[in-house]
Amino acid sequence: MSGSLAVIGLGPGDPGLLTASAQAALDGAQDLIGYVPYVARVPERPGLVRHASDNRVEVDRARHALDLAASGRRVAVVSGGDPGVFAMAAAVFEAVEHGDPAWRHLAITVEPGITAMLAAAARCGAPLGGDFCALSLSDNLKPWDVITARLDAVLRADFVLALYNPISSARPWQLGAALGLAAEIRVPETPVVFARAVTRPDEAIRVMSLAEAREAPADMATLVIVGASGTRLIPRGAGERPFVYTPRSVPGAGPA
Repeated sequence: MSGSLAVIGLGPGDPGLLTASAQAALDGAQDLIGYVPYVARVPERPGLVRHASDNRVEVDRARHALDLAASGRRVAVVSGGDPGVFAMAAAVFEAVEHGDPAWRHLAITVEPGITAMLAAAARCGAPLGGDFCALSLSDNLKPWDVITARLDAVLRADFVLALYNPISSARPWQLGAALGLAAEIRVPETPVVFARAVTRPDEAIRVMSLAEAREAPADMATLVIVGASGTRLIPRGAGERPFVYTPRSVPGAGPA
């Protein structure tokens, strides 16, 4: 087949954080496919056909992209952050597995991007410096009892926890429930980071304790990082946000 499909991570928002490889894939595309806000982040240019769609049609979007690529087009599917982290790469390969067998012979590449938890961590210091886990609180694709079972396991294993999709108008209670579960397992002083719209003009980052976090506002543009038992705050001057970091070492490590 002469067509191709690139699944591209646009990074957290700042154009300077788009990789050169991702930019080259965008420059070579004839068709651009993605969720409306992500398509809007790619400048228009002659010869580029834009196909923007709603956020809940990931697999349909992937099938459309694969059909275009199979017809000989050079197609770019875009995601914010990294396309392999709760984003379009998985939807593309799901469509390949269950779709037209000819799609398996397409040239499909994935161009990584800086995902939200990495951008947020960099703003704060190094909260992901030790072992960590990422979970999505969205129950659109998995039941809430699966989410809570995974949360419980991760919290008891003492991982730093990055929470994607923490809240929406359709499910305003889930972040509070997740933080309530965390409060049953971790101490009230545990550092929690709320990072909204990192690297974009409306960026807002707050560092607080777990005891304070349940009342903090958040939305779908917010990434929440819940510290582990070893996560530390380094106080700074008046009005300055503390540095947050998790040491790589764990007490008791080393040869017996």
